[in-house]
Amino acid sequence: MSINFEGRVAIVTGAGNGLGRSHALALAERGAKVVVNDLGGARDGTGASSDAAMEVVALIESAGGEAFAHGANVAKFDEVQDMVNQAMEKWGRVDILINNAGILRDKSFSKMDLADFQLVMDVHLMGSVNCTKAVWEIMRGQNYGRIVMTTSASGMYGNFGQTNYGAAKMAVLGFMNTLVLEGGKNNIHVNALAPTAGTRMTEDLLPAEILDLMTAESVSAGALVLCDENAPTRTILCAGAGGYATASMYETDGIFVPKESQNPDEIVSKWDELSDTAEHKALESGSKQTEKFVMKAMAALQG
Repeated sequence: MSINFEGRVAIVTGAGNGLGRSHALALAERGAKVVVNDLGGARDGTGASSDAAMEVVALIESAGGEAFAHGANVAKFDEVQDMVNQAMEKWGRVDILINNAGILRDKSFSKMDLADFQLVMDVHLMGSVNCTKAVWEIMRGQNYGRIVMTTSASGMYGNFGQTNYGAAKMAVLGFMNTLVLEGGKNNIHVNALAPTAGTRMTEDLLPAEILDLMTAESVSAGALVLCDENAPTRTILCAGAGGYATASMYETDGIFVPKESQNPDEIVSKWDELSDTAEHKALESGSKQTEKFVMKAMAALQG
C-alpha cells in the first residue's frame, strides 16, 4: 500500500455509522490509530448510544489495530477537548482529523423552525470548528496536520428543503479557505470532501438499486487521499459511486467602469462582458479580489 498511516493518529467524528465508520476502518486498515467519535444519536440528532462506536473499535482491534471510542457531542467544546486530551494521553499526537459528524433536519424554509436551523449549524459548522480548534495547536506544534471538512453538493449548489444543511456545508468551505492560509507554514493541509453515498442520511431518498452503487467505501477511498502525507490543500474532492472530481469557485476577470459611470445602468449594459468566463480564475485569498480590481482601476487611470 503506497498510502499508509503507520505512526499516525486520526480522529474521525460521527464514526459509528455510514461514512465515518468506513473512514475509520479504512484508516485503521492502513495503520492509523483511530479515535472513533460518535454521540450515537439518530439521523436528526436525538438520542445517544455508544454501541455503534464500540462495534467499530472492536472491528479495528480484531484486525490488529488500535482504537478507542469517545461519545463527545461535537457541538460542545468541553466534550471535544476531553476526547482530544485522551488521544494525547494515549498516543501523544494527533495527525488527522476528519470532521464527518452531521445530522439532518430537512424542511422547506417556510416551515422550518429556527431551532432546527441552529442545531444543524451547531453540529456541522461549530462541530467542525470545535474539533479543529481542539487539535490546531497540537498540529502547529508538531508541524504536521491533515484536516478534512465534509461539505456537500447541497451547500455548493443547493437542494430543496435543506437551507440549514446547505448553509452549514457551504460555511465549512469558508472555514477551510482561511485555515489553509493560517496553517500552511506549519504543514497543516486542510481540504474538503463532498460525498454522495448510500447511508442512513440518504436511505429514504434514493431507490435501492442506486444505493447499491453508492458505497461508503468508494467515498472513503477519496477521503484517505486527503489524509495522506502528500495530500493537496484547499481542494474540494467530490466522491461517490466510484466517481471522483474536484470542485472550485471561480471569479470572472470582470470589467472596470470609470467613476463618472459607476451606476447600475452601466453595470447592466456590460453584464455579458463582466460575466464572461473566458478568463476566469480561482483566487488564492480574499485580498486577491481587491488586488485585481485596484489594478484595473490603476491601469485605467494610467491610460
